[in-house]
Amino acid sequence: MTDDSNPTDNGVVILVGSGQRAYREYLLAGAARRRPIWILDAAEPTWQQEYVLGSTTVELLDRARLVPDTEGLIKAAEAVAAEHRVVGVFSYDETLVVTTALIAERLGLPGLTSRGADNCRNKHNTRQLLTAAGLPQPRFAYVTDAGTALATADSFGYPVVLKPRGMGASIGVIRVDGPEGIREAFEVADAAGRGGNSDYEGGVLVEECVMGPEISIDGAVFDGAWTPLFLAHKEVGLAPYFEETGHVVSATDPLLADEELLGVLRDAHRELGIGYGITHTEVKLTGRGPVIIEVNARLGGDLIPYLGSLATGVQPGEIAADLAAGVRPEWTPAESRTVGIRFLYPPENGTVRSVDVPAPADVPGLLETNVMVAPGATLLLPPEGYLSRYANLICAGESFPSCEESLAKAAALTTIVLAG
Repeated sequence: MTDDSNPTDNGVVILVGSGQRAYREYLLAGAARRRPIWILDAAEPTWQQEYVLGSTTVELLDRARLVPDTEGLIKAAEAVAAEHRVVGVFSYDETLVVTTALIAERLGLPGLTSRGADNCRNKHNTRQLLTAAGLPQPRFAYVTDAGTALATADSFGYPVVLKPRGMGASIGVIRVDGPEGIREAFEVADAAGRGGNSDYEGGVLVEECVMGPEISIDGAVFDGAWTPLFLAHKEVGLAPYFEETGHVVSATDPLLADEELLGVLRDAHRELGIGYGITHTEVKLTGRGPVIIEVNARLGGDLIPYLGSLATGVQPGEIAADLAAGVRPEWTPAESRTVGIRFLYPPENGTVRSVDVPAPADVPGLLETNVMVAPGATLLLPPEGYLSRYANLICAGESFPSCEESLAKAAALTTIVLAG
C-alpha cells in the first residue's frame, strides 16, 4: 500500500479498477475532486497517482480473461477500511461490478447490490426479469448448441441476433439474416463468451432482431430511484457485427423528457434491484415503443459520459463519487450544446504503419483528435478482434446535423497506412 496524506472529513471512496487512461482518466479526476480516492487495481498506479490518496494492488486470477480476485479485493478493501473512514465504493469496469457490489455489502456501504449487479452482468437474467415484469424486451432464448439455436431462430423469424450472456462492448454479438448463418454465428458468440469470466461462459442468447434507432442513457440511481443524466444516439458498423462507431449527445434532447421512455427505465431499474450508482442502458426506439436491449451496472464506455460533460457541463465522476457515498447528487447544467464522437476502424486487418489526424483548427466545431494506436500495433476486425480503433474525433455543434457534418469532414481528413 501507499499512503501519502490523511483523508479529509468527507471520508474515503474506494474505486475498484481505474481503467485505461484514454477512456477513464476524466472520471477518476472528477471523483477525486469530490472525495479522497483509494484505488484497488491489478497493476501499480502510474498516471493515477496524482488523483489518489493511496492504492492497493490485487492481481487478476486470470489476466487473459480479466477474472478478478474477488476475495483478494474484498480483503484489500477491509484493510483500507481498518485504516481510514471508508464511505463508499464504486467501479466503472464491467468485469468488476459484481465484486464491487460484494465489497459494498461486506463493508455495509451503499452500492448497486450484488443481486442488481449480477442481474445486469448476466444478460439472460436481465431478459428473464424484465420480461416477467412485462417490460418491453426482444423475444429471446438461452441455448447451448447450434441445433437449438437454429430451431429457435426459425421460430422467431429472421433476422435474429446471437450474443454471449456476460460480455460487454458488443463483443461476440452478431446479426444473422438466414438459417445458413446460424451455426457459424453460434460458434462466434460462444467463443467470445469463453474469453471472459468463466461465471458467464457457455451458451448463447438468441434474440429477435429489434428494428429502430438505438440510444443509450446514463442515469443516476439513488436508493433505487433512477434519474437520467445523458442520452446518446448510437452509430454502429462492421455488419453483421455491432461495433460502436460513434455517439452523439445533445443537452436539449427531447427524449430526456419522454415519459414513456423514462417510465420504462425507472421500472427496469426497480425490477433489477439496483440500489446506488450510475447505470448505462441501451434501448431501441421501435414502432411498438422503447425496447430495452441491456442495462449495464456502470457508467457508459466509449467516452459517452465525457461527451455528456462537454455537452452539459455536468461531471459524471463527481456524481459517481457522491452516489457511492450514499449522498444524493445535485447537478446544474453549465453548457447546452451537441457533442459527438466518431471512432475510426481500418479497412482491413493489418499492422499500423502511421496514422494522421487533422488539427482542431482544420474543421469548424472539431474539439479533439486522438490517435489510439502506435506504429506496429496489429488491428483485427471482427470476428478475429474487436474494438480495433485507430483514432477518435470529437466535435461540437448547435444541432445533430451540424455535429455530424463536422465529424464527417474530420474523418475525411484522417488517414491510416497499414504495412503491406
